[in-house]
Amino acid sequence: MLKKILLALLAVFIIIQFFRPEKNTTNAQPAPLTGDYVITDEVASILEKACNDCHSNSTDYPWYANFQPVAWWLNGHIKDGKRHLNFDDFTKAPIARQNHKLEEIIEMIEEGEMPLNSYTSLGMHPEANLTEVEKTTLIDWAKSQMTMLKEKYPADSLVMKRRH
Repeated sequence: MLKKILLALLAVFIIIQFFRPEKNTTNAQPAPLTGDYVITDEVASILEKACNDCHSNSTDYPWYANFQPVAWWLNGHIKDGKRHLNFDDFTKAPIARQNHKLEEIIEMIEEGEMPLNSYTSLGMHPEANLTEVEKTTLIDWAKSQMTMLKEKYPADSLVMKRRH
């Protein structure tokens, strides 16, 4: 009986390998963050190593992304990450939303919520573990961009409107 169960599980595992999610590798940048914001090489480097896999249109997939159900799980994380923040279409959003996303970047880093523990744990993606200096660099950058927005736009245009 146990042998039949193990064979059935093996068959299911083999079959699911043929059902793969679409990969996030378009490299499309319809309205990139770099279009309207000043990004130093240092900030760009930090974003590249710790953020862009889930928050851009180009993911650098690890070897284990070739196996199901791991690929489905990763795909869910990437879609969710892009739904919340996509640096490649950042400037397409209204200016109030852009300002709010900069606030959220600060908040997520300060609270240690980004990058996700599931992304950096078990020794995977050790480069994405931000040092205190890198955290401060990103926070200072986001604050400077918010200051730039305050100088460029009327205050009421930077406030998210409440949904009813």
